[in-house]
Amino acid sequence: MTTETINIYQSKALVNFEGKDFLGQIGIDSRIFKRLNEEGISVGVISQQAIENGISVLVDEKDAQDAVRVLSEEFKEEKANAIVNNIYSVNNVAVIGFVSENYSKILSELQRNKIFPLLLNQIASAGRVNIVVMESQTEIAKNIVETEIFGKPKVVHLALIGHGNVGGTLIEQILDSAHDILTRKRLELKVIAIANSKKMALNKGGFGSDWRQKMNYSQVDSNVDALIKYAKEYHLENLVMVDNTASKDFVKHYDVFVDNGFDVVSSNKIYNTLPISKYRNLRKSLEKNKKQYLYETNVGAGLPLIDTIKLLHLSGENITRIKGVFSGTLSYVFNNYSLRDEKFSTIINEALEKGYTEPDPREDLSGNDVARKLLILARELDLINEFEDINIQNLVPETLLSVSKSEFLSRLEELDEEYQKIKENQEPNHVLRYVGDLHGDLQKDKGELDVKLISVPATSALGQLKGSDSIFEIYTESYGENPIVIMGAGAGAQVTARGVFGDILRISATK
Repeated sequence: MTTETINIYQSKALVNFEGKDFLGQIGIDSRIFKRLNEEGISVGVISQQAIENGISVLVDEKDAQDAVRVLSEEFKEEKANAIVNNIYSVNNVAVIGFVSENYSKILSELQRNKIFPLLLNQIASAGRVNIVVMESQTEIAKNIVETEIFGKPKVVHLALIGHGNVGGTLIEQILDSAHDILTRKRLELKVIAIANSKKMALNKGGFGSDWRQKMNYSQVDSNVDALIKYAKEYHLENLVMVDNTASKDFVKHYDVFVDNGFDVVSSNKIYNTLPISKYRNLRKSLEKNKKQYLYETNVGAGLPLIDTIKLLHLSGENITRIKGVFSGTLSYVFNNYSLRDEKFSTIINEALEKGYTEPDPREDLSGNDVARKLLILARELDLINEFEDINIQNLVPETLLSVSKSEFLSRLEELDEEYQKIKENQEPNHVLRYVGDLHGDLQKDKGELDVKLISVPATSALGQLKGSDSIFEIYTESYGENPIVIMGAGAGAQVTARGVFGDILRISATK
C-alpha cells in the first residue's frame, strides 16, 4: 500500500437522489454541478454507488437544506414524471480520504466493526479512495484505515466477564504478555471492561496491574446494555467479549453482543448445550454479522481438541467415534482410587481440598459436566442431539441427591461400600475410568451418547492416564482401529486461561 496522510473532512452532508431511471439520464452530473455552483454551494464528491438507483452528492452540512431545495427545483420535471422519486439529505457525516492499492480489505474490516460506508468514491488511476461514514463512526473508521495502511498496531478491546480463578488468571496473562505481543504481533490488547454478576469496572484506556483494586472500588452495576453503550460512546473498535463464568443466565446475552459488533470467546459450556434451535440461531447471527465465536476450552481446557475435530470434519473425514476421560476432576478421583488402597470418600475429600472439585462435589459426580462436553463434540459433527438424549450414570446415590451440601459431605462414607465392590469386581490388571463415549452411526442426524464408569486394562491408553489429565480418542474411517489420541492437562486455571488467551489471539489475528 502507498503511504499517504489520511484526510478527514467533517461537518458534511449527503444529498441523495433516488429514481428508477435516473442513472440513465444524460447530463445529470453537469446539471447538478452547474445548479449548485450558481447557488454558491461547493460539491465535494459525487457518486452513483451510495444507493441503489440513485446518485449521492457531498456538500457542507450548512448548505444541505439549500442544496435539497435548489435541486428539487432543478429536477422538478423529473420528479413529476417519477424519474426522480426523492431528494433528501443525510447530515452528520464525515469523509475519510486515503490512498490504497487494495481497499477491499479495509472495507471488510469496516464491515466487521459494523461500519457500512454511505458512499464510496474511487479514483482508480491514483488509487485514491473516499468513503463517507456517519460522523460518530469517524474515530473507529480512521483507526481501522490507519492500521491497514500504515501498519499501526491493531487495538483489540476486551470485555472480560468473570474474574475468578480462570478470569483473574487470564487478565494477569494478558497484562504479562502485552508488551511482547505488541512487539511481535503489532497487536495491542486493551482490557476495557471487567465484570461479574453484580458490578463492573470500565476503562477505555485499558486496565493495568491495579485492576483488582479498580474492580473492588467500582460502583457501577453490572449491565450488558451499559457496557455496549460505553463501547459505542468511546468509539471502540475490534471488540471481543470473553465469558469466563459458568452462568446459565449470562449466555442469553451472546446474541446481543454479536449484534452490536462483538466477537465472542467463552470457556462457559452452557450456550453450546442449549436446545439446537438456539445453538443454530447464534451461528446464523455470527454469519450475518461477520463475527466469530471461539470456545476451544469448552472441552479439554487448553488441549487442541475442538479445532482438531473441526478440521477433520470439514476435510470430509468420517469420524466414527469419540471416547475419553473428559473430566479432570473425575480423572484425578479414579486414577488415584484405582491405584491406592484408600476409601472412595477419602479420595473425594482429597480432591476437594486440592481444589479439583466444585465446592459441592456432586456437580462433578453427577456426570453432567462430562455430558455437556460430549454433547458439544457431537454438535461439532453437525449432529442434532439434545442434552436429554445422553445416557448419564450419576455416581451419587439417590439418597444423597437432594440433601444439603454440608450433609452430603458429612455422609460421604456411605459411598465407600458400593465403590469398593465395583473396584474388587474388576478383571485382573484393570482400572476404573469415568468416560464419555460418542458412538453409533455418526452419519445420521443423531449419535449415541453415553457417560458412565467403566473398567479398562491398566495397559490401555485410558488405563495409563495419570493425575488429573484428560484423554480423548478420536476414531475415524481413515485411521481405522488406531485412534488419534489427544492427552494432557484437562483442568486448572492456568491451562484454561491460556486456552482462552489463545482464542483471543486467533480472533485478533483475523480482525
